[in-house]
Amino acid sequence: MTAAVPPRPRPAQVPVLTEVIEIQAPAVAPAPELPSEQQIAQRVMQDVQRQIDGMLDFRLREALAPVLARHTDALVQDLRQELSRTLIDVVNRAVSQELAKLRQR
Repeated sequence: MTAAVPPRPRPAQVPVLTEVIEIQAPAVAPAPELPSEQQIAQRVMQDVQRQIDGMLDFRLREALAPVLARHTDALVQDLRQELSRTLIDVVNRAVSQELAKLRQR
């Protein structure tokens, strides 16, 4: 007959298998919170506003450029005429003053 082998005592520093393996559920990232209808509407309004601003700026520049060019040309011509009249007046006065000085001598 074979003698029964007594179980060996477990050393205190060796952990039991159930202590080594900890069953943990894999970390699942929480589902991203969906934006509310109001947040979506606000985002859409901001995008549309940006597009409208850009288009309005472009159209205004496109429409105003020829108008401003015509008015600038007209203003330059008016200023030239006024400067010409002023120069003629200044020259006439200077000539009159010189003639008056010559007559007094």
